[in-house]
Amino acid sequence: MRIIFLLIMLWLSSLITLKGQELMCRVEINTQQVQVTNKQVFETLKSAIYEFMNNRQWTNYTYEPDERIDCSLLITIERRLSADEFVATLTMAVTRPVFDASLNTPLLNYVDKSFSFKYIENQPLDFYQNTFTSNLTSVLAFYAYIFIGMDFDSFINEGGTPYYESAQNVVNAAQNSAAKGWKSFDGQRNRYWLVENFLNVSYKPLRKFLYVYHRKGMDKMYDDAEIGKAGILRSLKDLQEVKKLRPGMFLLQLLVDAKRDEIINVFSEGSSAERGEAADIMKQIDPSHSREYDRMKQ
Repeated sequence: MRIIFLLIMLWLSSLITLKGQELMCRVEINTQQVQVTNKQVFETLKSAIYEFMNNRQWTNYTYEPDERIDCSLLITIERRLSADEFVATLTMAVTRPVFDASLNTPLLNYVDKSFSFKYIENQPLDFYQNTFTSNLTSVLAFYAYIFIGMDFDSFINEGGTPYYESAQNVVNAAQNSAAKGWKSFDGQRNRYWLVENFLNVSYKPLRKFLYVYHRKGMDKMYDDAEIGKAGILRSLKDLQEVKKLRPGMFLLQLLVDAKRDEIINVFSEGSSAERGEAADIMKQIDPSHSREYDRMKQ
């Protein structure tokens, strides 16, 4: 009887473990810029972050293993302020699978340069939605919600809203913190403005871009390349609309940086009219890379 009870408990615990696990996040820590006497602390930190990102329940959905969001975090330690205080940069990448294809398409490639944190070896990484517990867990949770929001947006038009709102709650809880990157006056390219851009109704075309580009564009490419390209071309006009409204916008630049190479690759073939239209739109949106887009016309 006891064995049956234990088997039932193990089964129930496996169900609890399977719920959540939305992220498949690889974690690396680079300490080459600092003198390190105890490397074990960074191995422990790496494992703790891996567990925090991958084994925490971020949504109310149950993800199959092959549905988990592919992402990566690289923490580069730049300075060590004390035994347990660090200044670092956080480099992140998020991708999404393309329907019926064995490839992923980038959603985000970004370096957060306003990242400092405290960590004592083996300390638990606690996080509570409306409470600022530590800069480390708040930053990690913020980006977990952003990653999930962008993934949802790429499948459902404005589907990521609840997760951007969760990210905004993290920002709000951090307003009394001395840590950088959480406040509007810290600069125009930080966590405050990233989630503001996602939720600002004036910039809805950026959210629409994520949906149309992926569902009406990339996901159609392998069934019908022409339909897929037409969808991508249509989505670029959403970026163009925001560019006219607010040139130099943070989120707009992030999306362009993530998609630039893929857009050039997609329109390297096809009709000259189609390639020319795509090149002209991208040159308006991203003029500093005009030469690269001109090659699309050749």
